[in-house]
Amino acid sequence: MTGVRLHVGCAMWTHKSWSGRFLPHPLPAHERLRAYAAWCDAVEGNTTFYATPARETVASWAEQTDPGFRFLPKLPKVVTHERRLAGGEPELRAFLHAMEPLGPRADTLWIQLPGSFGPGDVPGLDRFLRTLPAGHRYAVEVRHPAFFTEAGAVRELEATLHRAGAEWIPFDTTAFFRTPPTSDAEREAWTRKPRLPLRTRALTDRPIVRYLGRDDPGRTVEGWQPWLDVVTGWLREGRSPIVFVHTPDNADAPELARRFHDQVRERVPGLAPLPEPEPVGPATLF
Repeated sequence: MTGVRLHVGCAMWTHKSWSGRFLPHPLPAHERLRAYAAWCDAVEGNTTFYATPARETVASWAEQTDPGFRFLPKLPKVVTHERRLAGGEPELRAFLHAMEPLGPRADTLWIQLPGSFGPGDVPGLDRFLRTLPAGHRYAVEVRHPAFFTEAGAVRELEATLHRAGAEWIPFDTTAFFRTPPTSDAEREAWTRKPRLPLRTRALTDRPIVRYLGRDDPGRTVEGWQPWLDVVTGWLREGRSPIVFVHTPDNADAPELARRFHDQVRERVPGLAPLPEPEPVGPATLF
């Protein structure tokens, strides 16, 4: 399929349970991203939410990945949560400067907003988006229930994002919350993850999905079945989605992300395959 691509990835590029299974063991910290990039071709940029890394560190990320790899770094929480998009200009400038070495790998800059950021705050988001440099794509994640249940709030937010050419990132936890938790990791996630209605509407040609499954891989695969139709439809419309697969313990996340990609390719045979990772441990899930 010419011109479109499905990127898949996880919430992080290293996890203690991946050592010896997905990543070689032992493996120095500065080589783990390279090994992860043999499994997935995208990663969430959660670490940048807590602290902006040194520009040299970001340059090392670029060196470990191909130009087609995609990072979605989150804007610092001081900008989005503490300053609520007003008054965080120095921190934002430092963040943008640090991300420059990624070049096209920084596919989209991620504006995650707190659950208290509601419809009354949308004008502030509109002002903020108008000030951002035009050289990047942007995507917004909201968690206030009104944006999922009140038609007027949905329309206003979509109009604001449309004016800026920004995407709306849904975090799909519907399959996770369908039945009670059965593990310690699931019980912890049960108290922390947002419970919001499912949203599957894309606003741009680069839709982004966060999907939370269960620690049982079979239930995770079962829960994402509706997304296969959605993502297949997006690809046939000429869009290039990015899908991030989470589970509460994330133990099998890289392989699950690849499984999702494989299932979409069964429906869209012209879709480019992911790279083939070198085996590093015993046989895995699929």
